[in-house]
Amino acid sequence: MTALVIKTDSPVVAGPLQGHWTLADWEALPDDGNRYEIIDGVLYMTTAPHSFHQWIILSLIQFVGLPVRERGLGYMFMAPIGVIMPGFDPVQPDLIFIRAERADLFRNGRIYGVPDLIVEVLSPGTRAYDERVKLAAYAAAGVPEYAIVDPEARQVRRYLLEAPGRYAPPQVAEATAQVAFACLPDIAFRVADLFAGAPDTTV
Repeated sequence: MTALVIKTDSPVVAGPLQGHWTLADWEALPDDGNRYEIIDGVLYMTTAPHSFHQWIILSLIQFVGLPVRERGLGYMFMAPIGVIMPGFDPVQPDLIFIRAERADLFRNGRIYGVPDLIVEVLSPGTRAYDERVKLAAYAAAGVPEYAIVDPEARQVRRYLLEAPGRYAPPQVAEATAQVAFACLPDIAFRVADLFAGAPDTTV
């Protein structure tokens, strides 16, 4: 896959030429509160998200993550956590889910393999990155389900792998809809509830 470089909301980081970043380079980056990811050797960095972004993540944990844990269905983690897949060294998705029977993916504080579900919450500075770069890269890596939460549109868009390296057109759930992820069909939530009650809805 040819790397598509999208500028995010972050400054330039000193290091190897783009296209040559490795896991070892990532391990040497400073723990400075920024999120660093490598896709096809290209380093991407994003700064701290807005509070509304974090509110949505916590809502997903409440409505999906806690039932997953209570029922023993698997493991749900939110960033920052290193996920190392083909072409990634690594990425740190907003939210990931791994089925209980695949617990062997967790090793040495990282996740080595393809999660069953990845969720990204859009921010203005990362919209093109999540909708273009990560969409293509997650499909190439074989992530079976990729969901994008769009706070501006009040939508959840779910992409399901229909062939190797290719997602089907998104299934779009509007604010009033009930939605469940394909890998967790018995855990449904109302899209609007992801945004409800936030003290600041600035995107």
